[in-house]
Order: sequence, then C-alpha cells, then structure tokens
Amino acid sequence: PFCPGNEAATPPEISTIRRDNSAPNAPGWTLRVIPNKFPALRIEGEIDRRGEGIYDRMNGIGAHEVIIETPEHAQDLADMDPGAFEDVIGAYQSRLLDLKKDERLRYVMIFKNFGAAAGASLEHSHSQLIATPVVPKRVMEEMDGAKRYFEYRERCIFCDIVVQETKNRKRLICENNSFILVCPFAPRFPFECWIVPRNHLSNFEDATAEQLKDLAAILKDCLMRLKKALNTPPYNYVIHTAPITVRGIDFYHYHLEIIPVLTHIAGFEWGTGFYINPTGPEDSAAYLKNII
Repeated sequence: PFCPGNEAATPPEISTIRRDNSAPNAPGWTLRVIPNKFPALRIEGEIDRRGEGIYDRMNGIGAHEVIIETPEHAQDLADMDPGAFEDVIGAYQSRLLDLKKDERLRYVMIFKNFGAAAGASLEHSHSQLIATPVVPKRVMEEMDGAKRYFEYRERCIFCDIVVQETKNRKRLICENNSFILVCPFAPRFPFECWIVPRNHLSNFEDATAEQLKDLAAILKDCLMRLKKALNTPPYNYVIHTAPITVRGIDFYHYHLEIIPVLTHIAGFEWGTGFYINPTGPEDSAAYLKNII
C-alpha cells in the first residue's frame, strides 16, 4: 500500500516532498508522511484522566504516523542517496516540531523497525513516530539516571561519554563534525550502536540543518556497515530525546540507538533487566570499523 499509485489505500497524507508539484495523495512524491491506518493512539478526542480506585486511566490520545521513506518498494534506507536520507531525518524533525504544538502531548518517539524479526509488518521502507500524552517510563528512567550523574559530577553523562570514547577510541567506529558512532560500554545486544552528538543538546528538534545533515551521513554509514558485516540484519533504531514540554536540559543529551536483532529476550532478561550479550563492544567496534 506504500507504493506510488496506491495512495488511496492509505489515510490522506500529512506532508510530502514532491519535486514535480504533483497533486496531493497522488504519485510524484519522494517522501510521504501519513497517519498509521491502525494507530496505537488517535489524535481526536480528550485525554480524560481519571482514577479507578488505586489505578489511573486515560483515553488513548496521541498521534501515530508513518514516514514512507522512498517511493521504491525494494530500496533499503541504507542504500538511499545522501540527499534522500537527509530528507528522512528532516521529516522526523519537522513532524516533531508540528506535534509539539499540541498541548495534550508530552513526548514524541521516533523509531524504525526493519525486518520481520524487528517488528516490521510491511517490507516497503518506512519509519514511525508515536506521540504520547505521558513521558514513557524508560525515558524517565534514563533521564533520572542522567540527572543523578549530573548532580554528583556537575557534568552531562553523555558529554563525558563523547570525551572518553573519542580519547580511548576502543569502542569508536567512526565520527564526523557533529557526531560520534560508538558501541556503548555495556551493550545489551551484539553490535548495538549509539550515535551521540559531540556538542550538548537535549532536544532533537533543536538540531541545526548542518547537524541534521551530519546525522543523516553517520546513520547511513552505520546502517551500511551493519548491512555488510551482518548480511542485512533486522534492526530497530530509536531517537532518544528530551520531552517536548522542556528544552535546554543541562543533564540530558539526545542520541540515537541502533539495535540489530541477533539475539532474543527471554525469561532471564524479562525477570532481571540484565542482558546476556555474547559479543563485547570492543570486538563489535573493531569489526565494524574495518567495514568499508
């Protein structure tokens, strides 16, 4: 349903990039953003927070959108030309900035599932965003940990990661003017990668045009290395950013996490929150670094 000519099979587009001034909801686009046909949350209605004994309830209000990254059915994001890749990253920021105007929303999660094992239900290359009326639990936990580190050391943990990883370079895969690509010190999964901005910035939506261009370049580099090294593995990536209700946080630093799906989470991981990873980050980084 994502291929040109099938626009009527999807909800009406929210935004597009069209090089030929073609009509909306028709072929001629190079990137297309649409509401998810089967949304986890819906934009229409009121939140209606209420109590039910010791429990809280609210309506499923939010937004669930699909970013169709290319009109070509068989094209991988990793194989797109740099300009088209930059359009995808720009669309992420543009949609986040638009949804930020809705006072009911607290967070926008931007993510991509590639491959059936990673949760993708359609082959045509796409990513998604879900805007929620609450800050997700994992985001709060990550921010709380970063805040405790800042209170103890008076420095941002992610800024310290950038300093340490660029100094010892054991887990550094590559870098450009704005970002570093590393295998984190304690990865949950084999070949897990993080893209971290060199300069402190808590909110993805505040990135400059030049920074977005560099982000597109290093993410494309990462996906190409994973594709070549691991034979086109399924993967997930997620942009970790501060809630849309706050800006300029000194203790938190937006970043992007890329996780190839090579192992499975089972009872031990669910029960403990610990992850068994058979591949050390130094080994993963060394292997990916040598991929050209």
